[in-house]
Amino acid sequence: MKQPEKHPMFNVNRVSLLGAAVFALSLSSGLVANSFAKEKTVEVGGAAMYPSKNIIENAVNSKDHTTLVAAVKAAGLVNTLEGKGPFTVFAPTNAAFDKLPDGTVATLLKPENKTQLTNVLTYHVVAGDYSAAKMSKEAKANGGKLDLKTVEGEHIMIEGDNMGGWWVVDGKGDKAKITIADVNQSNGVIHVIDGVLLPN
Repeated sequence: MKQPEKHPMFNVNRVSLLGAAVFALSLSSGLVANSFAKEKTVEVGGAAMYPSKNIIENAVNSKDHTTLVAAVKAAGLVNTLEGKGPFTVFAPTNAAFDKLPDGTVATLLKPENKTQLTNVLTYHVVAGDYSAAKMSKEAKANGGKLDLKTVEGEHIMIEGDNMGGWWVVDGKGDKAKITIADVNQSNGVIHVIDGVLLPN
């Protein structure tokens, strides 16, 4: 039996539809790429931190914060820090964790020490969006120091030095310097610090 001839128009339409789909996909990808390209990013740990991404989405890309990310995962705080917030996070680098006594990090990461680990990590988080400018303004209005209550419940102190630097002081009196400020996130802000804060 003779097969019915396919009308050329059908082939043209099929090709046109396929071309349109490819074009639409390319356009969509291009728009996403352009939207990221237009964002004002800060580089942390060799990676660009995008203000449109949340704290976790950005932190996992920083080579300087692999220990912090592992700790956050072990403490079960990923969903919290992916939440709406806003949160201000003082983020210790890998080098900051290395300053702790030998075996401290390994001990904290053990399942049986999850509560202690959670307390240490949430001591680095403050509810609200505290930019460097906001902290500076409020500190200057209070004699050069700013007292902040952490999510853990205890307080940290923000204070400036004569060189224009800013430090975070923990409950034990130890200081960590803010080395990279105002790493903006969709759900808050990160300030990179060179020390680990410990509650009393």
